[in-house]
Amino acid sequence: MEGADSLSLNKSGTLSDWSAIRQQFPILSREVKGKPLVYFDNAATSQKPQVVIDALSHYYAHYNANIHRGIHTLAEEATMAYEATRDAVRDFVCAAEREEIIFTRGTTEAINLVAYTWGRQHIAEGDEILISGMEHHSNIVPWQILCAEKGAVLKVIPVEDDGSLSMTSFHELLNFRTKLVSIVHVSNALGTVNPVKEIVDAAHRVGARVLVDGAQSAVHLDIDVQDIDCDFFAFSGHKVYGPTGVGALYGKKELLESMPVFQGGGEMIKEVSFEGTTYADLPYKYEAGTPNIADTIALKAALDFISGIGKARIRAHEDELLAYATAELKAIPGLQIIGEAADKVSLVSFVIEGIHPQDIGVLLDNMGIAVRTGHHCTQPLMKRFGIPGTVRASFALYNEKTEIDVLIAALHKTIKMLA
Repeated sequence: MEGADSLSLNKSGTLSDWSAIRQQFPILSREVKGKPLVYFDNAATSQKPQVVIDALSHYYAHYNANIHRGIHTLAEEATMAYEATRDAVRDFVCAAEREEIIFTRGTTEAINLVAYTWGRQHIAEGDEILISGMEHHSNIVPWQILCAEKGAVLKVIPVEDDGSLSMTSFHELLNFRTKLVSIVHVSNALGTVNPVKEIVDAAHRVGARVLVDGAQSAVHLDIDVQDIDCDFFAFSGHKVYGPTGVGALYGKKELLESMPVFQGGGEMIKEVSFEGTTYADLPYKYEAGTPNIADTIALKAALDFISGIGKARIRAHEDELLAYATAELKAIPGLQIIGEAADKVSLVSFVIEGIHPQDIGVLLDNMGIAVRTGHHCTQPLMKRFGIPGTVRASFALYNEKTEIDVLIAALHKTIKMLA
């Protein structure tokens, strides 16, 4: 990958010149409120390298056309680029076959696809669906809707005080009435990494299927769906340095083939008559209508960008940022970190005694620092900790320790103003 391959490595294998990476993200050179931008809202969405921006504009400038249906040159070029992304996603998650990759608008649509197809087909009255207490609303609401429709029961794995999942409770809740476990791989509010392989192994022993929400894990962790052995895995493009409005669902081929269709329309059909319709083969069975072509094509540029650097090197850099930020934040009087599980990604959520998180966020923005405040679409988790929300600082490969220093200084200033 241009820019990534040229970076020097030190003996430990970590990248020694992250400034070259940072320079590939145009937005990071801007100012906010007259201050250099410090972007710590990566768990919400990551910034985009120039190669992704170029991929978007190149499609529209050079081969904008609909895909799969045309025989002219532009249509063929667009189709080839679109399908090349499917191969890139297959490699990114280590799926066995490209037909197991379904393009969606993101993690939310992918989870809903499973709920409305596999769920309606297999969940019956009295069945149980198991989720965790740290789930994003996108992995709660679809199952509540399904349970209400089918008369099934939604059960919740508790979260420990340190933000880790109670695996003892998980094994106690899991039983032969459990038909699905839908679990977040990495908590977007706490940074906790859940032991999904252990969860999958246990669930399969009682005959349950497992969906893994990889919205936060895909950018930080090596993903091998065959090793995890999950039945479904979902992630979003905009959290892996790619565009918004595109993501992917991995599903085991035999499951996808047996499931009913999700949406009807063009592309997902094989033959249509007024007497009946036959459906297309995988993966097009689940991709009705004209898709998000440009953003899907640009997603490949994002995945190539990550692969060109290497996730192991990225994780080492981000772990350094996490350790540094955690130590510096803990030294601030009255500050409490929410979520200190042993296994975390580069994300820190915290509260400061006597100050509302939103007030902190507003003042930090005035100093050019972008963090996320609130419940992070995890209201039940905030209730479990007895707080209205947190301030969340989440780090990416382009962040630097000097930016954390800026955050710490700004927090001290904020406390003086508000405490």
